[in-house]
Amino acid sequence: MDAFLLGHEVPVRLGAFVAIFAAMAAWELAAPRRALRERKPVRWTNNLALVVANSVLVRAIFPLAAVGVAGFAAERGMGVLNIFPLPYAAAVVLSVLVLDVAIYLQHLMFHAVPLLWRLHRVHHADLDFDVTTGARFHPLEIVLSMLIKFAVILALGPPALAALIFEVLLNATSMFNHGNVRMPARIDRLLRWLVVTPDMHRVHHSIDPRETNRNFGFNLPWWDRLFGTYRAQPRAGHDAMTIGIEQFRAPRELRLDRMLLQPFRADTGAYPIGRSRGAAR
Repeated sequence: MDAFLLGHEVPVRLGAFVAIFAAMAAWELAAPRRALRERKPVRWTNNLALVVANSVLVRAIFPLAAVGVAGFAAERGMGVLNIFPLPYAAAVVLSVLVLDVAIYLQHLMFHAVPLLWRLHRVHHADLDFDVTTGARFHPLEIVLSMLIKFAVILALGPPALAALIFEVLLNATSMFNHGNVRMPARIDRLLRWLVVTPDMHRVHHSIDPRETNRNFGFNLPWWDRLFGTYRAQPRAGHDAMTIGIEQFRAPRELRLDRMLLQPFRADTGAYPIGRSRGAAR
């Protein structure tokens, strides 16, 4: 199984990405949640150019990816689950849960440490919120995130299948929960007990630091509720709320070159946790 996954990880992930991206883009056209502020061709061209650049960079630096690291750990008996094995199905489920809470904690850290926030704010500086926002991250954040993920995998020792499931789920749910899509409020209230919904995650992209520092989950919504970082709705409502951060409001900041330079420009403002106005409320 692991050998099969190592040979087919790229087409599985790429196929899932293309299919889910296309589905979310079609949903956004059919039932948009908000009117977009900026011109879509400009945003999409630059956001997707960043995605391509990140994909090439990751493959160049990390040819094994998460599935390969899981296989490496298994071959050498590294990680808790390789030392104290569980039934395969239980190991897969537990591994996906542990990896998901690790990503939640990593996301929290990128909001808490000012230096890391400089990298992560490229994601938040998008002036609109749609499926392309879910893949808009600075290359340095991507590299650091991969290193953290690899460290967790080496310590945990998950099955390669769990690593692949998690990677596909993370990409899929990131595109889903950043979607500019409308769904009935009753469905959203039920669904957000199982997965982070677009309305739930949109709160996290509010310009208000008290809302930016809430709803850190990408996939499972339980960690925000468990650790007290959950917020149900934005103060201004979804239609009136302002997306983005206080810095980088000009349309030219949507260009790829400006995104790449954002971590090295301006101050961090009130966004890092601990500096936020009313962060304790």
